Amino acid sequence: MARALPLLLICFLFLLALPSAKIIVVNGIVGQELHNDEGDVIDGHKGNNDGKGNLKPSQCAGECRRRCSKTHHKKPCLFFCNKCCAKCICVPPRTYGNKETCPCYNNWKTKKGGPKCP
Repeated sequence: MARALPLLLICFLFLLALPSAKIIVVNGIVGQELHNDEGDVIDGHKGNNDGKGNLKPSQCAGECRRRCSKTHHKKPCLFFCNKCCAKCICVPPRTYGNKETCPCYNNWKTKKGGPKCP
């Protein structure tokens, strides 16, 4: 444990040094909020009080391409991701998991109770 503390401190300082990043904490996980050249959030996971994100609808296609980039089932992933993004205006960061950062995206279920959004 004592050896992990300096490494954690170094990682945190590295995140602070990134020029266009804002440090965020989601469920106890330290991360960063990334922005494009126009200053827009590009991960699409910064939400507001109603559970919806703050992406522009025109950003959904790009965010869904990123989200579905590593799956072997690209067509259904892109279809449902775009459908979810249109409703929730949010796409979770990275290519898998992290749905808790987009409550609307996370809580939309199929008729059978499974997750609707990839």
